[in-house]
Amino acid sequence: MAVHYVAETNEIPDGESKIIELEGRSIGLYRIGNEYYALHNRCPHEGAALCKGPICGTTLPSGVYDYQFGRKGEIVRCPWHGWEFEIKTGMSIFSDKVRTRSYKVQVDDGKIGIIL
Repeated sequence: MAVHYVAETNEIPDGESKIIELEGRSIGLYRIGNEYYALHNRCPHEGAALCKGPICGTTLPSGVYDYQFGRKGEIVRCPWHGWEFEIKTGMSIFSDKVRTRSYKVQVDDGKIGIIL
């Protein structure tokens, strides 16, 4: 496993992302607060560029006719069909069996590295 430095911390504002190419892979690099996360830029459903979708929140479990919104800035929604994934883990919101690949991220001296 090697660390590949792909960006500087000041390049990605809180709540935003950047798509990078690394060893033939398209990867979305996200910042939530002071933490950084990386997801494979491919939706497992139909292959859309997942990381080009909006960063959003989602509805939380609640009672009938009681819709509660939460997790703002922690979800990415596929731009083609609206499938939602947790930015921190790559897990889908709708099924424990569906996920997109996530990569470990390391920050050293203001440089963001992805571990492959």
